Amino acid sequence: MPTVGGMFKRILILATGVMLGIALSLAAARVAVAWSLFPSRELSRHAGYVRDVMQLVSEHYVDPRAAAYDKLARNAIHGMVESLDPHSEFLEAKDNKEFEEDLTGEFGGIGIEVETRAGKAIVIAPIAGTPSDRAGIQRGDEVVAIDGRPVESLNSSDGIVSQLRGKPKTKVVVGLFRPSTQRRFEVALVREVIRSESVRDVRVIDGGVGYVQLTEFSDHTGEQFGRALEGLLRRGVTSLVIDLRNNPGGVLEAAVEVAEPFFRKGELIVYTQGRQPADRDDYRAEADGHPVTLPVAVLINAGSASAAEILTGALKDTNRAVVVGERSFGKGSVQSVFPLKNGEGLRLTTARYYTPAGVSIHEKGITPHVEVVMTPEEDEKLSRQRARADLSDPQAFKERFGFEPIEDRQLQAALDVLKGVRVLAGRSGR
Repeated sequence: MPTVGGMFKRILILATGVMLGIALSLAAARVAVAWSLFPSRELSRHAGYVRDVMQLVSEHYVDPRAAAYDKLARNAIHGMVESLDPHSEFLEAKDNKEFEEDLTGEFGGIGIEVETRAGKAIVIAPIAGTPSDRAGIQRGDEVVAIDGRPVESLNSSDGIVSQLRGKPKTKVVVGLFRPSTQRRFEVALVREVIRSESVRDVRVIDGGVGYVQLTEFSDHTGEQFGRALEGLLRRGVTSLVIDLRNNPGGVLEAAVEVAEPFFRKGELIVYTQGRQPADRDDYRAEADGHPVTLPVAVLINAGSASAAEILTGALKDTNRAVVVGERSFGKGSVQSVFPLKNGEGLRLTTARYYTPAGVSIHEKGITPHVEVVMTPEEDEKLSRQRARADLSDPQAFKERFGFEPIEDRQLQAALDVLKGVRVLAGRSGR
């Protein structure tokens, strides 16, 4: 089974070159000194031009607070990096910390997932074994206050989550309203290190088909998927569905680790190609033993991107899976994270990745073998069904979510494909 391997490619910029000066200098004088060190005349000329503009803005703009050198330089860095492509960005310290937490899948918090719906902050689900779970917070509860502050003032689910997160061993008081009992109450919780689960749904369906839903690719996804796959194999599944719908991706190495059980050691899973011909990195299977040879169907849609496309492309190119659903997003670029001072970071596109057949899906996406297009309304309802609903009581489901459960046509198509594969395999074995 795969285990957690290398971390997302993080490249340390050594503080020996003047690149550090460009990336980090926030005062105009320091920017000028750093830029003057570049050996390139062209770069020095442009640096001087930028310096002159900053000086004019700082001295003549009507609002001196908005035209402070520090703010101008910081905004210039944002503009310089973020004009390159949608995935490159200068990360402020707070944003960089949250980005790192998302990559590692670990953060300080109380262990609940929240979404805003009709102006209310609804608990999607408490994470098992966390402070929220132990305190009895339930799916469908409404978060109405955090440390006495009404959530209406926090504007969005991101703002609410930011307030709920914090250093482990710190206390937070959460005000809740439970619609089922019309009761309002508070719980005092102590934050802990929370590990988010990339594998949200593991079960056996349709008489022996294993089903695994992956919601993201973090540093722990390979380990979590390995445990899930091993458990399904012990239960004797005869085929497998990997659900990558609305999976935005994440860590490249995690996608490789999820793919490894299906490949022989040394086989190419994906490769990245940077700016120079020598900047090629091959990612090959490293797991020992025989690969899993079950029939596999992969579910994708327009929300499947990045690492989700790496996994899908590897399995599709090598004829190890049938792909069902809709064309994927088409995010085929690789970002490296350059740590800067003061906790800030630079997320920069440094390469593109290619499937084993040498295909780049950048801005093209992956075309499924079996296309089943869902309407936006269907997709929204199915997302809620998959992530947070108990379908055993359709009437209770309708009362809570406002609609009756609908058929997952994409999943059904995948099951039909796998059934056909099993029938053909049975006939050939006669």
